[in-house]
Amino acid sequence: MLKAVSTYLYVKERLHPGLLDGLVRSGVQAIEIFAARQHLDYANRKAHVKEIAEWFRGSGIPLNSVHSPLYADYEWGRTGAPPVNIASTDRAGRIEAMDEIKRALEIAEQIPFRFLVQHIGTPNESSSEKKIEAAMTSLEHLRAFAKPLGVRILLENIPNELSTPDQLVEMIRSAHFGDVGVCFDFGHAHIMSSVSEAFEILRGHICSTHVHDNAKDKDSHLWPGQGSIDWKQAMEVLRSAPQSPALLLELEGDEKVNPLEKLGQTFEKLETA
Repeated sequence: MLKAVSTYLYVKERLHPGLLDGLVRSGVQAIEIFAARQHLDYANRKAHVKEIAEWFRGSGIPLNSVHSPLYADYEWGRTGAPPVNIASTDRAGRIEAMDEIKRALEIAEQIPFRFLVQHIGTPNESSSEKKIEAAMTSLEHLRAFAKPLGVRILLENIPNELSTPDQLVEMIRSAHFGDVGVCFDFGHAHIMSSVSEAFEILRGHICSTHVHDNAKDKDSHLWPGQGSIDWKQAMEVLRSAPQSPALLLELEGDEKVNPLEKLGQTFEKLETA
């Protein structure tokens, strides 16, 4: 199973080659970049993206995926910037959201990657027919933009009514989005229902993962074993996935924890669970 990690671990810092070198020394075999402007300034193609692209070319480590932007500003919404929401019923806001996501997709012109992980709606957002129609229209545009870049869109199960496992499957099937897959988030599944129940519904569409833990109370992105997920059962269902998705850790940074010392142990524990 491919051992991968999201740079969400360092999302509050500027992404630089030294951070990536450390991840590789910890046994990481593939990387997901979290597209937040304060972390990777994906619109700065001549400097920041170029710097990271040179690292990937020299390292031989693949960029498995890019997590689509959640905000378009450099303060991650703290200045009052609206979230990037492809399910917005405001047409102008939805177009702005798609434009921001396209800027992140253009990373692929300098650093080829397989998947863009995309949220539908915002955390705890309610569902409506208009929102679902807006999301499907947005996805149609994003699929068309991503395809020539060699990128496949993956929808993530997040804690809201628009992104339940049943809703994601229905959206993919009803719109005939045969090339759209799912990034299965273990922590979100644990909060919303259960890992095994959500996995069973999404099984045939899962192409990548987000692995983290919580106490079923909030989306805390803990290290596996720090929350209440049964990781023996979770790893059993993951091994049953037909498309052999990456084992991709998406963890919250913690000043008290040296992640480079813990990553290798975590992968080993999960693989032997």
